[in-house]
Amino acid sequence: MSEALPHSGGTKVSRTSVLPSRHTCPRRNKAVALAVIGLVLLAASPASADEAADLAAIKSQLSALEHDYGGKIRSLESRLAKAEADAREARAAATTANRSASTATVAAQAAAQTAEASANAAQKAAAEAPPPAAPPASNNAFNPGIAAVLNGFYVASSHDTQTAHIRGFAAGEDARGPLRGFSLGESEVSLAANIDPSLQGFLDFSMKDDNSLSVEEAYIQTKDLPYGVTLKAGRFLSGIGYINERHAHDWSFSDAPLPYRAFLNSQYGDDGLQVRWLAPTDQFLEFGAEIFRGDAYPATGASHTGQGTVTAFVHTGNDINDSSSYLLAASYLHSRADKRDSEGHLFDGTDDLGILSVVYKWAPGGNPVVRNLTVSSELFYGHEGGFFDATAFSQDRFGWYAQAVYQFMPQWSFGLRYADLGSSNPGPALAGSLLDDLGHAPRAATALLEYDTSEFGRLRLQYTHDEADLKPNDLILFQYTVIYGPHGAHRY
Repeated sequence: MSEALPHSGGTKVSRTSVLPSRHTCPRRNKAVALAVIGLVLLAASPASADEAADLAAIKSQLSALEHDYGGKIRSLESRLAKAEADAREARAAATTANRSASTATVAAQAAAQTAEASANAAQKAAAEAPPPAAPPASNNAFNPGIAAVLNGFYVASSHDTQTAHIRGFAAGEDARGPLRGFSLGESEVSLAANIDPSLQGFLDFSMKDDNSLSVEEAYIQTKDLPYGVTLKAGRFLSGIGYINERHAHDWSFSDAPLPYRAFLNSQYGDDGLQVRWLAPTDQFLEFGAEIFRGDAYPATGASHTGQGTVTAFVHTGNDINDSSSYLLAASYLHSRADKRDSEGHLFDGTDDLGILSVVYKWAPGGNPVVRNLTVSSELFYGHEGGFFDATAFSQDRFGWYAQAVYQFMPQWSFGLRYADLGSSNPGPALAGSLLDDLGHAPRAATALLEYDTSEFGRLRLQYTHDEADLKPNDLILFQYTVIYGPHGAHRY
């Protein structure tokens, strides 16, 4: 209730006008109290004209002060009310979200149980259902991939390449260099296919300069034998050495290195069986062994009931870093020759050959597209013993070569190769024969420049200074190689 307070001037002031309510701030109360006291004092004293003017001014200031604080108080009261409403809405939303989350969890659990039940039912139905019929096979499903390699040459030389010899060696007919002038080289047609999930097959026909057609390789090979074992059977190139297993169009130079020409008639391949085992190690480690019929140089005659040659080899290698890697290999060949013909001279006896190989490859960041370098070298040591033209003899032979090919920009490469041979004295009875080097050390130096139109086309210019015979021979060779059709990846 309001209670009037007496005033000396007879004016009544309500108690509620000076007591603070719960929404009144202390600053406003103090201002109002001062104003009231001032009014009381003014009212109690006699009023003059000046005093009346002062009184009016004070009243005006008090009125403005009250209006200003009143507006601020109303703004604070409005903000407080809004904050309380927002808090109530937030609590209500949180309650609703918690209820929704609980409902979703229950629904997810129910859905998971339903899905599991459906999966069990489907699995049971699939087990009880008969197996689906196999789709019909395509008419081309078992057709082999057919590839062709054209490998043409033009050769200019200071002396005839077909009459030259390798002093100290009774070499085969393929050890001679390429024909002078234009020639077909060694072109190929190959067929390859997966026979079934366990076997694959390969057949390669080789066409030579004399227009003869021969089967260079024809074999089957296993695909999924356990424990890292692979078997190959048929006619194939031996896994000895570094380049022997490569076809001629895959060589880094246009011809085989001088030791391959002297010891293996450029390349050794025959009919036989090969077994390889890849060890389950982080380091690449592979072992292999072969048994051949023994009809190809350095063997002939298929001695020992058609098992005249045996070989063994081991390969190991790894990455050095992101840009480089290496490969090391050791190989051994033992063969038996029965009347092997070398330029009209006959040899009967045994041939043992060991080869050590090292290969280094470099490409920036492991990407060989722009630049790459391949350096390789092999050391040969062999021994032949038996009868040469019915004369007993025993002879040690050795040789080596080193080569490097550098791709200095996309599609362009430059290469260098050097090779050297030697042989021991076959004895006075064979002085002056093919086995007598006459004090001459066969050697050859080669340089090449290559332009690759793509990975399927190559143009190569090669120069060789050949001192395999007593009379040096300089050869300039131009070669083109093109491949079309599906062709397998080349080896390391």
